Amino acid sequence: MTDNLSLADAVPVTVIRPSRGWISLNLRHLWEYRELLYFLTWRDVKVRYKQTVLGAAWAIIQPFFTMVVFSLFFGQLAKMPSDNIPYPIFSYAALVPWTFFANGLSQSSASLVGSANLIKKVYFPRLVIPISAVISGGVDFTLAFVVLLGMMLFYGIVPTGAIVWLPLLLLLALVTALGVGLWLTAMNVQFRDVRYAVPFLVQAWMFATPIAYPSSLLDEPWRTLYGINPMAGVVEGFRWALLGTKAAPGPIVLVSALVAVGLLVSGAFYFRRMEKTFADVV
Repeated sequence: MTDNLSLADAVPVTVIRPSRGWISLNLRHLWEYRELLYFLTWRDVKVRYKQTVLGAAWAIIQPFFTMVVFSLFFGQLAKMPSDNIPYPIFSYAALVPWTFFANGLSQSSASLVGSANLIKKVYFPRLVIPISAVISGGVDFTLAFVVLLGMMLFYGIVPTGAIVWLPLLLLLALVTALGVGLWLTAMNVQFRDVRYAVPFLVQAWMFATPIAYPSSLLDEPWRTLYGINPMAGVVEGFRWALLGTKAAPGPIVLVSALVAVGLLVSGAFYFRRMEKTFADVV
């Protein structure tokens, strides 16, 4: 009997209690489930184009044909300025990071509801689900980026040394998509109206971002304040790093980075605050 008691005392016991108020992000716990993050990301990649005729070609078709429409209406008919760069590649260089952001935002905002069965059956850090939804868009981004490199070769545009900033600009787009996505996916569990608002939000956000037009149309300090839209800094940064636009978008990118980090941190804390209700409501 004594031996049984000593063995029972040696077994670690984990007590799970509902959280109250604002709680820590517990990123160490998230790191322990990194393998789950990998498998969920790979699952999202495979499911996205399962039983589709064109498959991964949709990653190229979507931004490419949007570029064609923009080039026709904004470039040819409206004569929109493009910072002395051919309008097709001017718009496509912006659409590549934008499509990554828009798809990541849409996928992450619906990720918790789409994984309802998994959430109800197994415990794991719920942050893994929206993170994997955003990261899975990296495959689409890579395919669309290859087409962008081909267009640069066609137009004879050689990137400058500023291209080394490209990974950080892509990270900024990822942080923005994840930050907004965390807010929306946590709200979507409680209020299913969110899924109807997301397409409208993405569409309005696209026209509020300098994709079809350059931010150089604005004078300072309004151009810098335009960076409050985090994707404005990403888009202008991509054009500067790849196409060599004259004005370095330093102030815009700085403001965009601060806003994006604020969205990510606040979204993560809000997500963690609401996490205890997900299994009951979803």
